[in-house]
Amino acid sequence: MLSKDMICAERLRRQRLLEPVRTREEYLALFSQLQPISPLYFSYPGSPPSLVHRTVGDDQELAGYFRERRELVKGRFLDKTIGYVLEADLELYANAFRRPLATMSWIQRRVYDALSTAGPLTPRQLSEETNLMNKEVMPALHRLQEAFLVYEDQLATDWERGWYIFGSEWPEITIVEEQREAMASGVLLRFLASHVFATARQVQDWSGWAMKEVMHLLACLESRGAIVSITIDGLGDGWRRTEDTNLPVQAIPPTVFMLHKADSLVRSHASTLKARFHGVEVLQYLLVDGAFQGAVLGHWRIGPHDVDDIIVDLSPAESTDRRDEIISAVARGYHPPFSQIKKYAGVNM
Repeated sequence: MLSKDMICAERLRRQRLLEPVRTREEYLALFSQLQPISPLYFSYPGSPPSLVHRTVGDDQELAGYFRERRELVKGRFLDKTIGYVLEADLELYANAFRRPLATMSWIQRRVYDALSTAGPLTPRQLSEETNLMNKEVMPALHRLQEAFLVYEDQLATDWERGWYIFGSEWPEITIVEEQREAMASGVLLRFLASHVFATARQVQDWSGWAMKEVMHLLACLESRGAIVSITIDGLGDGWRRTEDTNLPVQAIPPTVFMLHKADSLVRSHASTLKARFHGVEVLQYLLVDGAFQGAVLGHWRIGPHDVDDIIVDLSPAESTDRRDEIISAVARGYHPPFSQIKKYAGVNM
């Protein structure tokens, strides 16, 4: 019989939060299971993706290395947001997350034709080539990017980046509507492998797919025997992979991880977290012993900023006992002299 604690413990293990990856091979294997991977929330444009807390040391340099080699490819995947996938899996994720564009607008056609004939071009060069303003060019590029008709060549953090015709860069990749269901089903199975268990709402929050499509995909996978519906006390009604019938009995070690809003675990719990912490400014969320049980509050700004408060959903006794542990986890991201933690559980520091 699966329990909430078993799910949380196994999820921590599969996410490599308990044993961060150490080698390039381990990094790529984990990336494959968790992709698409977003840059840090609130990071500057052009930042590489980040597997926060899941690697030994900062992974920005390693992610940049793979990005420069085009082993990691930038696109718009989860609800049209920027993310990265392995080039080897680009066809899978492009088909699963593509937003088809039945008819191009006049501006979109101008931009696409310019890239077809004179590309690759930077946005500034596109403006010159098409006699369009940047505020017209960029929305067109982003919509074409969502349809995987163009590609932004993000190899470094440069502001002026080249844009290409997607099909010219990857002529071997086929993106057609007929493949969408099969590809999306494959992506959903990977998601369940890394999350162990998920409700339909969590699948929707993570993917950005419409609930109707989420339920259709779940029903198709269940009819194939690939997944099983199950009710977990404390987690609700959801699904797990068929092979996850017997999870190891393992204790959840005392752990605290501060996760940004674009992290895959935060994204999949977005609806619950927004409802629970409604009306306050959240910088990041706290995963305590495998479950979201707190938030870091403050007003984000460009440059150093302070933590106004750390709030936790723990009993008064446990909140007191784990005060130093939780503050330490937060301080690793907001440390003096650049930032100050002003309060813990509403009490001045």
